Amino acid sequence: MAAIFAAAVAMDTYAGAASMRSPERWLAVLRIAVGLWFAKALLTKLSVTLLWGFLPVPTASDRWIHVMPILVGKYAEGNPVGFFREFLQHSVIPNSQLFAQLTAVGEAAVGLGLVFGCLTAVASGVGLFLVVNYGLAVQWQGSAQQGFHYMLIVSLVVILGARAGRTWGVDGWVRGRRPGSWLARLPLG
Repeated sequence: MAAIFAAAVAMDTYAGAASMRSPERWLAVLRIAVGLWFAKALLTKLSVTLLWGFLPVPTASDRWIHVMPILVGKYAEGNPVGFFREFLQHSVIPNSQLFAQLTAVGEAAVGLGLVFGCLTAVASGVGLFLVVNYGLAVQWQGSAQQGFHYMLIVSLVVILGARAGRTWGVDGWVRGRRPGSWLARLPLG
């Protein structure tokens, strides 16, 4: 048995050395792909409002403000996770304007952070928080929902743990060009 294990480890070591080319680049590809999924909020959930009639600020679109409480109501209706159902029904739905703003801006910020590799640890941490909550809301609807959110959670954990913004990202650019700056010293990317 020990010989089989040793042979498997030796084969794995050899195959890993031969086939593992530029893992940091593949992590960057994963980061960008997940970021693009979140960045779709720029088109589907955000619009621009003029504050004081002249200052453009991002805000949740009228469509998202209208649709979000309807979706959350459906998610809460049959949710077997009691505390989360209560949270959806008694906190999210009554304050749907606020939660529509938070989800729209949050998803857009996570998307931009991951696509550009800027403050990647913060972006992936916020994304992880959003996806865990989305997963709790819809996990009871079937295995497709569970699998999708599970894969997104695992991807965000890998991006966070690997600090994937250091390749092809602003985080890496700052570390390479300004290694003594406060941004390079903080563990945010």
